[in-house]
Amino acid sequence: MSDLLWQKAGTRTDERIMRFLAGDDVVLDREFFLQDIAASKAHVEGLAAIGVVSAEEGAALLRELDTLAADFHTGDFVLDARYEDGHSAIEARLTERLGDAGRRVHTGRSRNDQILVATRLWLKQRLGELAATCREAAEVCLRRAAAEALPLPGYTHIQRAVVSSTAMWFAGFAEAFIDDAERARQTLAWIDANPLGTAAGYGVNLPLDRELTTRVLGFARLQVSPVYAQLSRGKYEIAALDALGAAVLDLRRLAWDLSLFTSAEFGFVTLPGEYTTGSSIMPNKRNPDVVELMRASYAAVAAARTEIEHLLSLPSGYQRDLQFSKGSLFHGFSRGLGALNLLPDLLARFEWNAAAMRAAIEPAMYATDVAIEQAAAGVPFREAYRAAAAAAGDSARTPEASLAARVSPGAAADLRLDLLHARLAALG
Repeated sequence: MSDLLWQKAGTRTDERIMRFLAGDDVVLDREFFLQDIAASKAHVEGLAAIGVVSAEEGAALLRELDTLAADFHTGDFVLDARYEDGHSAIEARLTERLGDAGRRVHTGRSRNDQILVATRLWLKQRLGELAATCREAAEVCLRRAAAEALPLPGYTHIQRAVVSSTAMWFAGFAEAFIDDAERARQTLAWIDANPLGTAAGYGVNLPLDRELTTRVLGFARLQVSPVYAQLSRGKYEIAALDALGAAVLDLRRLAWDLSLFTSAEFGFVTLPGEYTTGSSIMPNKRNPDVVELMRASYAAVAAARTEIEHLLSLPSGYQRDLQFSKGSLFHGFSRGLGALNLLPDLLARFEWNAAAMRAAIEPAMYATDVAIEQAAAGVPFREAYRAAAAAAGDSARTPEASLAARVSPGAAADLRLDLLHARLAALG
């Protein structure tokens, strides 16, 4: 490991303790490294603006930071166990290339605000990706809802209940993912605050130009209080995971439907071949493994949120406990977004089995229609309810007629897809 940023003469380090302290931090920091470099560039501009580094030193530091980012992209620079973390790697590289100018880059900074700003930038990117993926899923659902309205059994308690349609199914998930996209966007707006320049949580005795770095980094506002910058760590990560979790929770329910609908007992859906795998022992099997792992992905998001919540049993100020939050955040978003990113293509390409769905619609499923028709004609509803229950199974009705009569707003005959399209368009 390279020289430690905090190493002082006369202090001894123990290799086992250092391995424990570092953990997998340097590996995780690869995920946040480019954001850390971007924040370092902004800090250099700020230092140059107040004369802590000269114009020439500032230009050289910015040039070397750009070179480091390019080398990291190409693999010419590898963030590995030579370094305690990504922050120390940046400073070591700048010092190696620029000498004293590199040693000045940490002036007015702490590793605390370094990880805060790098994580904040990373979260903004991930939440933007989440919003875009949810919008794309909603668009596919709306397109298919408008294109086809095949009769589909509607279930309550996983038992056949009433006649539904594929259009209603798609419209339901379209609205869910519109909500999820909006929540992701709102969360992004809430966390869009710049913590750079708060140092270890108490400010520094320099007139740092924090408004400048806020503009350079593209934040919407300054996170004013250095104390709150530390208090918000974990709190903002939980908010981001909550937004992700809302979308993955909808994905889990959708995946449950597809898991049931693709089974031989239902036979309503055929998945594209790429979304299934074979059995290692049973030659007859094609398994919906992708759908099952989509269903499982919520567990990773929920676990990440729970771990960070438990880490936050802390007083104010920075505590090293929060180092562990990086792994939770990365793994939660990796699993959750990884699953969601596959969803739009799957929604666009799976096929309904119209014959199997129609065959599963039983005469008793029209009983609710019968009861409501009688109530509309003046029969007290509870009386009509009992009469319809007694006559269940005798109906000669069709699913198409049942769907055509379902005129309540949002139901099969009045899906209000235009309202959902308008909400989606309003998201930008």
